[in-house]
Amino acid sequence: MKDKTGKQLSLVEIISRMKNRVINILLEFEVFLLHIVGCIPFHHIRRAFYRVVGIRIGRGSSIHMGARFYYPGNIEIGEDTVIGEGTILDGRDRLIIGNHVVLATNVMIFNSQHEINDEHFSPSTAPVIIEDYVFVGPRVIIQPGVKIGRGAIVAAGAVVVEDVPHHAIVGGVPAKIIGERKLKDLHYKIGRARWFR
Repeated sequence: MKDKTGKQLSLVEIISRMKNRVINILLEFEVFLLHIVGCIPFHHIRRAFYRVVGIRIGRGSSIHMGARFYYPGNIEIGEDTVIGEGTILDGRDRLIIGNHVVLATNVMIFNSQHEINDEHFSPSTAPVIIEDYVFVGPRVIIQPGVKIGRGAIVAAGAVVVEDVPHHAIVGGVPAKIIGERKLKDLHYKIGRARWFR
């Protein structure tokens, strides 16, 4: 038996690949079930399910309906944080979202991509870190390996491909600094979770 690159596989490699395939199928099924859970119209029930599958969710945080997760065990969400409707959170590498963060509707955070200059189009991963008091606008895409600094604002529709400094306001494709947040001593609370979102 050969792999996709034409390399002859040993029996040990074949067994290892079969084991990995079964594990991936089970993980895909778990992700499918999480997509179903995302349609339950009660925030507290969804949050309980998400914690059972390994997502670390801080006190007072809410995840709105329709959120999608990949490899949930690598995802950590801080306290008093809101994850908007239809958000995609990729846990194929570490994804850390801080305290008092708002991810608006349809934000997509990826930490895995294909290497376009690799002859086998191989995947690679890199962690994504979003620090405290960050606001990420609707339909933002955050690419692998990005760190968004404390208090930063990402404007709607931006594609973030590199680190964002503390308190910076970024926007565009690719995202560039377009301003700076004037208030630096941030200590606000996002507020209570909406029951039916």
